[in-house]
Amino acid sequence: MAVLASASRDRERFVATDDFDITRDARGHTAFDHGIHFCRPGDGTAAGALAAGVGAPAAGSGNPWWGPVSICESDAMMRTIGLLGGMSWESTAEYYRLLNELTRERLGGLHSSRCVLYSVDFAEIERLQVEGRWDEAADVLVQAAKALESAGADTLLICTNTMHKVADQVAAAVGIPLLHLADTTAEAVRAKGLHRVGLLGTAFTMEQDFYRGRLASHGLDVLVPDAAGRDTVHRVIYDELCRGIVREESRAAFMAVIGDLVAAGAEGVVLGCTEIELLIGPEHSPVPVFPTTRLHAEAAVRHALGHSE
Repeated sequence: MAVLASASRDRERFVATDDFDITRDARGHTAFDHGIHFCRPGDGTAAGALAAGVGAPAAGSGNPWWGPVSICESDAMMRTIGLLGGMSWESTAEYYRLLNELTRERLGGLHSSRCVLYSVDFAEIERLQVEGRWDEAADVLVQAAKALESAGADTLLICTNTMHKVADQVAAAVGIPLLHLADTTAEAVRAKGLHRVGLLGTAFTMEQDFYRGRLASHGLDVLVPDAAGRDTVHRVIYDELCRGIVREESRAAFMAVIGDLVAAGAEGVVLGCTEIELLIGPEHSPVPVFPTTRLHAEAAVRHALGHSE
């Protein structure tokens, strides 16, 4: 039986949408009752009727739903977000909470985020970081990213700022887009009209160019704390926040570091470690703060709902 169906005809995603091409990569698009664009049973389209179990009548039979079929109705179904997490799981839990809250805010009702999570063992990753074995760390994340893609993820988030040091290797190993955390953050800073920001994060993030340089590529001037400030921030992240420990004295120490950055000319502060939001909020800074976990989650939900910038 020959069937004229309307799956995979999203002109924003595909070229030659009227061609029948079984090799087309249509993850999240091709289905009768599943995916970003789908045909609902009883929606008045031929494919929708097939989904309902109704056989296709002969052409010219006068059946009101038979005829040339165009793009199926778009639904509020999300693309599937792939979370490469566990670094640490304290912040990955925040990602999961935020994705679900933001989805519910946009879609209402009982809607929640369509996502898959691969949580690595952070002890292994942290050891590779300290020993400078970044290629081996990249291999761990590449295998996790491939698993997420195989599980149906349509887009990928590395749920840590520091491990964006290997983002290029991860992105090159999969066929789905990676939403880079530094790009998302820089866009938020620029949207506020700011140009000079302080950066808090692990020592790797504050001292190496993979993150600072990415921010700078967006036209931002990036300041980091002095050596003592960097030591304090790095220690609190690994010894406390990654272990779920939140101390008022550490909050005061972070606020002092922020004060020094502002005195040096910072117009805003990037919370460039996904755990820092467990400790610092807008009320703890005299200038705007940019919470990278939330910004990343917001960008992911926009992308998943088809509203990417």
